[in-house]
Amino acid sequence: MVGDLVDAPILAAIAGGFGSSSRVPGLAADLLVSDLDGWIPAESLAADGVGVLLEAGRRRWPAAAPHVSAALMWKAYSYWLGIPAIFGWVAARRVPHLTMAQVLVRFDDRYAPARLGLREDVPVSVLPGDPLAGSGEPRVCVAGDEGALLATLRRTLLDEHVTPLLDTVLGATRVSRRLLLGSLSAGVAHAAQRASVVAGMPPGEMTGQVLRTLGVEGLVEWNAERVRRRTCCLAFTIPHQRLCADCSIR
Repeated sequence: MVGDLVDAPILAAIAGGFGSSSRVPGLAADLLVSDLDGWIPAESLAADGVGVLLEAGRRRWPAAAPHVSAALMWKAYSYWLGIPAIFGWVAARRVPHLTMAQVLVRFDDRYAPARLGLREDVPVSVLPGDPLAGSGEPRVCVAGDEGALLATLRRTLLDEHVTPLLDTVLGATRVSRRLLLGSLSAGVAHAAQRASVVAGMPPGEMTGQVLRTLGVEGLVEWNAERVRRRTCCLAFTIPHQRLCADCSIR
């Protein structure tokens, strides 16, 4: 079954980190989307639909300047986007391909600025020793070793999703590349820390490996206990907005 490519142990790890895999605010129930009604293909955002993302940010934070609401929407989007790949790699050494072609998003959830899900036919990369490697399932890609698996994570998450969408956002609003990449870095670090705890692995070590793979390790400070941003998401500019726990200006 296609769901077997994404569920146990990836869903089990997400459930361990968030208390559930079906009720996580920023993710579709159990990740996969079977009914496409109301979902927007992520690839359309980088084509001609980035205005949908920016308008959703303005609705969510009406008191914010346009570039601030854009920065906060990007922060939410990039955080939830990274969860399946980071939890998959840390806890299971399985990496779902989170390219723009495989990700769906909606902005109408009251509990999360952006809610992301995966298409049912999403490919997944695994190591040669994984039980899925010999399954004959065409959507399973076998990476030769750990380095190749991490390279797949970078290519599918960063090169084929984050970078083209980030470039589109930069072209449509007044916000810096460093700020947006800083939010990606912080989100990835938090996800890796949480996934490491669930998997019983050294949080600082796993976090550093993922950040270096994505080339954003210089935008955040981390150790086994905490994460601290080196960039600002601009939430402090909104009246009565709560500061982030990892805020760089505390």
